[in-house]
Amino acid sequence: MKVAGRTAIVTGGGGGIGGAIARLLVREGARVVVADLDADAAESLVRSITQDAPGSAVAVGADVSDPAQISGLIARAQDEFGPVDLYFANAGVVGPVGLGDDAGWNTAIDVNVNAHVRAAQLLVPGWLERGEGYFVSTASAAGLLTQIGSAAYAVTKHAAVGFAEWLSVTYGDNGIRVSCLCPMGVETKLLRAGAESGDALGAAATRAVTTAGAVLSPDEVATVVLEAVDAERFLILPHPEVLEMYRGKGADYDRWLGGMRRYQAALLQTAE
Repeated sequence: MKVAGRTAIVTGGGGGIGGAIARLLVREGARVVVADLDADAAESLVRSITQDAPGSAVAVGADVSDPAQISGLIARAQDEFGPVDLYFANAGVVGPVGLGDDAGWNTAIDVNVNAHVRAAQLLVPGWLERGEGYFVSTASAAGLLTQIGSAAYAVTKHAAVGFAEWLSVTYGDNGIRVSCLCPMGVETKLLRAGAESGDALGAAATRAVTTAGAVLSPDEVATVVLEAVDAERFLILPHPEVLEMYRGKGADYDRWLGGMRRYQAALLQTAE
């Protein structure tokens, strides 16, 4: 799908990967609704990206854990620019360290998974009528491998990948395209959250991501994302080595689990 002239929504768009995607979409000629829990961050980004393209983007403060706010977000996009063509489900949370508590799990499930499901529930019927639409899910390499440190993050990112797969299988022959972004380390606020948690397991989580491969800039990731959308490719891997890791996991699960336990032990020793 070519993005020029299309209407897109980017959640978690106030900065990081979402902000970089929104900026690149506008540069490529799309009309964009930038949504973020931090309304000021969304407004600031829109002011920046519309300097050379007035009227090409609007900001909306939105909590995607709230179904009503997702609905309002889609309505705003339709009012401003017309029917939504692309939805970038990018908002995400790290979740609690370790096993966590119910409150932390509920937030992670709502933001990392349910927000994707609820957006699709609202958008897919219209896309089926029009014969096209594009859903881009930001998951994580943790959704293909796992995440040392946070059970909630690892589980919900696996679920995000699974939901994106289901959308593609179910509606891919009806004009609905789906891509799933699974990066490792990207220089965003979430990257350092574990190290700032004060928990050894959290620190190990950050070190696992920052030492497993290159830490990319959000702009680098956004470029890969838009290239994948143009090619209508499902799996988006800004870190190509993730594919080899994933193949190794599938080839010998027990060996992989043992290796991850040893890796975690080494990270914890370093953190301590």
